[in-house]
Amino acid sequence: MAFLSRKKEEDALKSEQILLDATLMQNLQDRFCDANNLYLRCLDKNRTEVTKTYGSKEELEYLGSVIDMDRHIGLLERLLNSRIESVIEEDCGADGIRMCGVAVKVSGEVSAIWIVTGVMEDAGCDVPDYIMRTTPERYYKSIEFLETLSKQMFAVKLEELLAQEAFLKSRESEIQMETELKRNEAMTAIVRMLESEEGFDKIVHDILKEACEYLGISAAVLFRENIDGTTVNMISEYCSAGRESRMEASQNISKEELPFFNGKPYMISADSMMPEAFRRMFEVQKMKAGLFLPIDVSGKTGMYVCFCEDEKERIWDGGEIKFVNDVRRIIQTILVKRIAKNSLASSYASLEAILENVGCGIYVMDTQENTILYTNQHFRKAFGEDVRSAGIEECLRQGAQSEDSLYFREVYSKEENRWFDLHSTRINWVDGRKVLLCTIYDVTDKKLYQQKIERQANNDFLTGLYNRMRCEQDLERYIRQTKEFGGEGALLYIDLDDFKHINDGLGHQYGDVLLKNISGSLQRIPGVENNCYRMGGDEFIIILAHHHMAMLQQILDEIKALFTKPWMLKGTDYYCTMSMGVVRFPADGDTVEELIKKADIALYSAKCAGKNRIEFYDDNVESTSYKRLDLEKNMRNATRNAFSEFEVYFQPIVNITKEGNPCAGAEALIRWNSGELGLIPPADFIPLAEYLGLINPIGEFVLREACIHCKYWNDMGHPEYKVNVNLSVVQLLQNDIVERIAHVIEETRITPQNLTLEVTESLAVNDMSRMKRILADIRHLGVRVALDDFGTGYSSLNHIREMPIDVIKIDRCFIIDIGKDDFSNAFVKMVGELATAIHVNVCVEGVETKEQLDALVGSKVQLIQGFYFGKPMKAEMFERQYL
Repeated sequence: MAFLSRKKEEDALKSEQILLDATLMQNLQDRFCDANNLYLRCLDKNRTEVTKTYGSKEELEYLGSVIDMDRHIGLLERLLNSRIESVIEEDCGADGIRMCGVAVKVSGEVSAIWIVTGVMEDAGCDVPDYIMRTTPERYYKSIEFLETLSKQMFAVKLEELLAQEAFLKSRESEIQMETELKRNEAMTAIVRMLESEEGFDKIVHDILKEACEYLGISAAVLFRENIDGTTVNMISEYCSAGRESRMEASQNISKEELPFFNGKPYMISADSMMPEAFRRMFEVQKMKAGLFLPIDVSGKTGMYVCFCEDEKERIWDGGEIKFVNDVRRIIQTILVKRIAKNSLASSYASLEAILENVGCGIYVMDTQENTILYTNQHFRKAFGEDVRSAGIEECLRQGAQSEDSLYFREVYSKEENRWFDLHSTRINWVDGRKVLLCTIYDVTDKKLYQQKIERQANNDFLTGLYNRMRCEQDLERYIRQTKEFGGEGALLYIDLDDFKHINDGLGHQYGDVLLKNISGSLQRIPGVENNCYRMGGDEFIIILAHHHMAMLQQILDEIKALFTKPWMLKGTDYYCTMSMGVVRFPADGDTVEELIKKADIALYSAKCAGKNRIEFYDDNVESTSYKRLDLEKNMRNATRNAFSEFEVYFQPIVNITKEGNPCAGAEALIRWNSGELGLIPPADFIPLAEYLGLINPIGEFVLREACIHCKYWNDMGHPEYKVNVNLSVVQLLQNDIVERIAHVIEETRITPQNLTLEVTESLAVNDMSRMKRILADIRHLGVRVALDDFGTGYSSLNHIREMPIDVIKIDRCFIIDIGKDDFSNAFVKMVGELATAIHVNVCVEGVETKEQLDALVGSKVQLIQGFYFGKPMKAEMFERQYL
């Protein structure tokens, strides 16, 4: 609900911003044309007209008659497809008339295109007198000024949009806090009904009323199965004002009319895909969304509580689904109590069961004796047995002394450095005494998010050097200064050779030490100082301004000398060489994008020539990199084109600890079928994607698609199905990887526990401190973590014990000879014992034969994956077989 409100506000602000831009640009264009005797029009990146072409009807008709429209279209296509050029001139087919396109780029993407037409003074006597004329010199200077002015204008507008988005995020946080408060109040009111002496139907009606009013939905009902086992009755109903009751018409209904009455939970939103039986039911009942949850009666599903929305489109979020599940548990508890004839022992046991499963801390206090009667597991885990240590004792005391039946406070615990929402109410305990029931929610993350002011730092967190963003800003400034004052500058693109060997051999912590040592040494070279930047990983850039260009050869010699010396790591000398690509500006290019691109090409040439060398950019370097760039170009196009050439396949994972080896979920695997290059093996394109940084959007695409499909499986009767997604080292090194995963979970509404993220063993073991922190943050979201390719890296059992993981995946190389080879048998047995000791599951990859399967049965292996049960397949085929 809060997310939808935020989207509406964002769309409204953006629509208004576009209108302001169009008006501003039209005024800019008309004045510019008046001043420079030119004809302009502006289009956006979708070729939609932003401004109307300047000129009178006669002038436009004349220009349209002499300029071929195909040339006009060709100019647009060249600008939109060029990653380097911002200004392109097109032969318009008429003597004395010139046409240029100017692409305005923001953050590397085309935002608008100016089409500039000028009629030269020497165009001849055939040109009518009412046509404005100009000179070539004035024409090109005007284009240069137009490009500079447009960039500044779009940069200002981008900053305004970012400020508006920050405001909307703050609003969203406020809405979330309000929603939490309303949910706490509603749940407290419902929990109080556990002690009601009213009839069961009346209690359920009151519970459904509280739940519907909190959720803001049309109706909720409780169905009960009849003795015949084929029909059901509606035994309780709540519907909003103005909605007609369906109680009388809902007696002795055939189960066939209610496809959900099969013991499984269903959570269907307005945008959910539904089987035919559900679609018919929704049409007949005129429903738009619904939640259908089973309730056990004497060991089997005998009732269903249903929450229905038939007035508006409704998308259930995770908080709402958790809320209705808590409501279902309370109804289940009340039912158990009535079946047990309200005995004190059964009442207390039932009350304790529900309070242990409610997702907040519970604290029950006898206000007369000032003693604690009960605390649930959530409370004890958060505060221990003594509330004084948490700094909330005073608030609990004030709540006990308050005359109000309901009491709410927001509490900050200085000792714990945490924030809590504390809500208390007076109820009758199971033995009849008056008590204070307190619910406590930890809202620290929300408070920190609400207080957080997002700023983009200029410095790399590890080395202290300037980062990529600062590099691009400074490079643009130096290019501009070079044009103003003359001379030339240079850009040096450095990449360490085989840096991965240091990480794999010594661990990432020593790789970090090496990066910091190299950074400090580069900064101490005269002429480099504060013009050294870390671009990410083991890549550095040095910019030489025009006033330092005379020192270029000296700086190159000192850098080469720097990498001929050993580095002291872990008490031993280690050697690390570097490769470098060098470009000069403005000779090799005069834009940030062009220079970095060409420096990367020169660097790639140095790598291909054997590493440990310096290459200057030239046209031959670029031509020899054609194949790699062709693959890169197609990959970039594929990622920009909504990933239409990529598809996610699913390989089933089965649980061999249960009868029949049922499916437990699947691993998501990426496939790329290029429209130009054909089917590209993952081993070819994934390393290049990691090198280019494209693995981040590709990985996020796989994660989102996998979560969407798993959510559908869960909603359609398989809430136990899980999906596994591989995380690249490049993705894990992103500073915002945890926030990105959380955003996908929120967007797809998947249950976090049904998502498993796989990391490789070598990655995790070689950077233990960082990986423990990142993986712990991921698991804090509720997501499971699997250690992939176990046994193939530099394993340390002590490290494995420390890692926050849920699953160990044994590599297929240990399974090939299972049952025949003593080492393979012993290894699998050892891993099974290890997993049992540290309380994690074991998944075996590469099972292809029944003999391998038989050898694994009884070996403390829970999950199996391999061709024996199924190859990677499209989602449609997986769902036909397993859904």
